[in-house]
Amino acid sequence: MTETLLAALALMLVIEGLMPLLSPSAWREVFQRLLTFSDGQIRFIGLASSLLGLLSLWLLWA
Repeated sequence: MTETLLAALALMLVIEGLMPLLSPSAWREVFQRLLTFSDGQIRFIGLASSLLGLLSLWLLWA
C-alpha cells in the first residue's frame, strides 16, 4: 500500500509540474486570477477537486 501511495504522490508531482514547465506565463496568470477569488470560492474549488478525486478513485477501485 505504501508503494502505491508513493507512486500516486510522484505521479501527482509530475502532473502538477507540467503546466509551469510547458507554459510558465499561463501558470502565473492562473495564480494571479486565484488571488482575486474570495475564500469561499477557493474552498469550493478545493472541495470540488477533492470530491472529483474521490469519485475517480471509487470508480477505479469499484
